[in-house]
Amino acid sequence: MNEATTIMGKDALRVEKAGPMATLQDAGRFGVRRLGVTQGGPADLHAFAWANYLLGNAWGAAVLEITLGGLTLIAERDLRLALCGADLNATCDGEPLAPWQAFTLHKGVQLAFDSPKAGVRAYLAVAGGFRDEPVLGSLACVTREGLGGHTGEGKPLAEGEMLHVDANVVDAIATGEGRTVPERECLDYMAPAKLELIPGAQIADFTGPSLFRAFHDKWRVDARADRMGVRLTGPRLECRLGSMISEGIALGAVQVPPDGQPIALLNDRQTVGGYPRLGTLTPLACARLAQCQPDQTVYLAPVAMGAAQDAYRRFLAAFVD
Repeated sequence: MNEATTIMGKDALRVEKAGPMATLQDAGRFGVRRLGVTQGGPADLHAFAWANYLLGNAWGAAVLEITLGGLTLIAERDLRLALCGADLNATCDGEPLAPWQAFTLHKGVQLAFDSPKAGVRAYLAVAGGFRDEPVLGSLACVTREGLGGHTGEGKPLAEGEMLHVDANVVDAIATGEGRTVPERECLDYMAPAKLELIPGAQIADFTGPSLFRAFHDKWRVDARADRMGVRLTGPRLECRLGSMISEGIALGAVQVPPDGQPIALLNDRQTVGGYPRLGTLTPLACARLAQCQPDQTVYLAPVAMGAAQDAYRRFLAAFVD
């Protein structure tokens, strides 16, 4: 830990046991794609936003993204925390802790996450947000690029390491007191997911039967899924295009490689790609997909650009002043 980090924050949570993938994520790293650096940020923007909301945190405050559980933390001081997203069978000193709520974790208490009951990723927020030294203006951890996170080197949490909080707000355990997540926002991650997709890019180059199947047949989430992208398996999509010149890739871009099985690209995607694209998933559709376990059913639903923008603005209005 460097001097700047020591001045910036206080010890908050110690890693007793590291799971397969627990990383710090803020809203993401923007303005650097021209350098070939991707955005990172929370795979599930929806759960990330509500976790910060429960504590009254500013938009984009860094949280801990916990993938597939297996993580055990020990509180180094009294903390006000919030847990949203996947149900990873969390416990506080052995007592069950349900997601979608804020709670106080007292010094010395163990917070543990087991295997998923529903969903894939849980989001643990702390009053004021987790703190450490930003890289290219962000704490977002991207392991593929070795950037960000609690070490600045894009690494997930490891046993014995420490998470830090703002020295000025660490004792503000009543922040956001009384806030709750509306019941309609506590999503059922085990239900089939409808993923809204904005048609575009090369959609007109796909055959008519392929487009019909794309939006009427069901898709399954493949086991080949991570923060870079999620492969969907189902009907084979055919495109009349041959080779393409690589072009910029946005969050949610749905590329279709020669095998005809689409790949939805997420936060840690590459910045350019050369496969034809069916279109782009909305940010909230990306968030929902990020919580789907292997073999879950999803459906693609076309949505107009204007309607998608309006829905996203309404979502952000609840969190951004």
